[in-house]
Amino acid sequence: MIKKASKKKEPLANKAYRELKKKILDNELHSGIQMTEQEVSSLLEMSRTPTREAMLQLAREGLVDLKPRHGMRVKPVSIEDMKEIYDILTGLESTAAALCATKGLTHDQLTLMHQSVIAMDEALESNDLIEWAAADERFHRYLVEFSDNNRLQKLVSNFIEQSHRVRMLTLKMRPKPISSNKDHLDVIKAIEFQNSETARSIHHQHREKSGHMLILLLEDFGLNHM
Repeated sequence: MIKKASKKKEPLANKAYRELKKKILDNELHSGIQMTEQEVSSLLEMSRTPTREAMLQLAREGLVDLKPRHGMRVKPVSIEDMKEIYDILTGLESTAAALCATKGLTHDQLTLMHQSVIAMDEALESNDLIEWAAADERFHRYLVEFSDNNRLQKLVSNFIEQSHRVRMLTLKMRPKPISSNKDHLDVIKAIEFQNSETARSIHHQHREKSGHMLILLLEDFGLNHM
């Protein structure tokens, strides 16, 4: 009789980190909130050891501040923070687009990128901005992942996560993002033709426009810290 391989149990510290991070990125734990280690432990329904490890990891990623005997505070994101984040994302993701075009992507990789744009189109047709944002983020993560540059991928992932809270808060304030879908298709086309400079230029302009619009929204609504 063949025994089924048992599913490896996720370490508690990893689970605590994943769940706490999701609560922060989804704005369930809003910026500026202060929680003791015991309060976080109770929220996660876990012991203090994995909770402490999760908080330390999130502090290393810049999502929270830790203070002895005071626990953690979810760091707010300012307009200046977002300007810096989008400057970095614009440069790094444009480099990723050029790398993808230079080396060429497989049929399966291109299919995944096309599917993310199709999902964005379908989400807009049904006015589901939450799903549009999820598909949009998948596209950007694919672009970086398929560049095969691990350091670039880690950097971009960190800054995407830092900007995620603000993007979700402003999602319904912005005009319907129809042109964003076209930009993505143009980048895919440039990658398919292995035109690295065109891919870099299109994506650079796309990220610049997105960042500029987001900053204007924050300024117009007086959202200096989130």
